[in-house]
Amino acid sequence: MAESTKKGAADNAVFVGTKPVMNYVLAAITQFNQGGKEVVLKARGKAISRAVDVAEILRNRFIQGLVPKSITIGTEELQTESGEKINVSTIEIVLGKS
Repeated sequence: MAESTKKGAADNAVFVGTKPVMNYVLAAITQFNQGGKEVVLKARGKAISRAVDVAEILRNRFIQGLVPKSITIGTEELQTESGEKINVSTIEIVLGKS
């Protein structure tokens, strides 16, 4: 399943990970086809570039008039199994129809 849901996550969120880009594109298109006015693409670490690819493919190939409403970047502090703290970059792209 291309779209994963986490407890407390928005219904219109697509969490971008390691699957092929088109899986996430189809998940976002499904959100719009179900009447959603905007979709939130969320990714962290190496998946950030994949989330940007998803946004650009949606904007340029599939949905006319789709605009990025906001782009939020940040850092999450995670703890490894060995107890070491590491920083992981995050991105949240909100796409909406104009």
